[in-house]
Amino acid sequence: MIQQKINYIHKNPIEKGIVLRPEDSKYSSALDDAGEKGLLDGVGVFQYVKM
Repeated sequence: MIQQKINYIHKNPIEKGIVLRPEDSKYSSALDDAGEKGLLDGVGVFQYVKM
């Protein structure tokens, strides 16, 4: 269920035509999840959720 919500959040800017990739959205945690530097420090979603 959590993964489904994360996928929705990451894909929504793509479906709305705002960006081409989830990592291109400046306010998305997709950058952190991809191992890149996001806008904010330490905002990787999975670091807070034990899977």
